[in-house]
Amino acid sequence: MNKTELIENIATKSGVSRAVATSMLDATLGSITEALAAGDTVAILGFGTFKVSERAARTGKNPSTGAALEIPASTVPKFTAGKGLKDAVNTKK
Repeated sequence: MNKTELIENIATKSGVSRAVATSMLDATLGSITEALAAGDTVAILGFGTFKVSERAARTGKNPSTGAALEIPASTVPKFTAGKGLKDAVNTKK
C-alpha cells in the first residue's frame, strides 16, 4: 500500500473527502516527525512506539575496494510494534 492508497482507504473508512484525508494523514505524519526531531517519543497504544536512537561512530569497509572508512555517528528514528499490531499481523497467516 502506498500513500495514495492509504489516503483512499482513510477517506472511505472515515467518510470524508480525499482532500480531508490527505490533510489528516499529513498532519499526523508531520506531528510525529516534529516530535522525533525534538527528541521526543511518540507512543500510540496498541500500535507501536516511534523513538529516536543514537548510532555511535564506527569503522566500516568499502565493499568494492575493501578499504576501511569511518562512518560518522548519527541519530536515527526507530519503530517498535505494539502488541495489538503484532497480534493483527500474526493472525493473518
